[in-house]
Amino acid sequence: MTEKEKMLNGDYYDSRDPELIKAYHRARKLLKRYNNLDSDLFQEREHILNELFEFKGAGVWIETPFYCDYGENISIGENTFVNTNCMFLDDNKISIGENGLIAPYVQIYTATHPLKASDRIVQQGPGTRYLTSTKPVLIGDNVWIGGNSVIFPGVTIGNNVTVGAGSVVTKDIPDNVLAYGNPCEIKRKL
Repeated sequence: MTEKEKMLNGDYYDSRDPELIKAYHRARKLLKRYNNLDSDLFQEREHILNELFEFKGAGVWIETPFYCDYGENISIGENTFVNTNCMFLDDNKISIGENGLIAPYVQIYTATHPLKASDRIVQQGPGTRYLTSTKPVLIGDNVWIGGNSVIFPGVTIGNNVTVGAGSVVTKDIPDNVLAYGNPCEIKRKL
């Protein structure tokens, strides 16, 4: 099994594997081009996002700057808007449905590490390696995620959900609710 296969399978993997480093640098080059384009260069922006992402539906709009690890593990449905300064750590799949609103400074994480330092830090030759595993994140259709929210690895957010600004989403959220807080909790049905 390759390190990339381990990564996508949720197993511990070596993030400094040559195949993953190559994908990382590919994404950095595309992001640099995208983040430096004039906002009115629509065709060029579309071309870069289509090259960067696994899937991008029609009408997706992503404000700059935008950051991700690989891009190739991100799928975004039609008419979703991603505002400025978002960070998607797509070491596993990040799937965002249609008609989403992702506010500024939203962070979506798929990577995780052992909590105990002695389990996390591995001495390897002259260098140090950190054990990393991943869990996918799934966000449904018609979801609004408020600014400065953080979505943890392995979280699923249902359809028609509003997540209030500044939330730390550590657990799954069902369809049709308003949720917010740290940790994020369901406040009411919508």
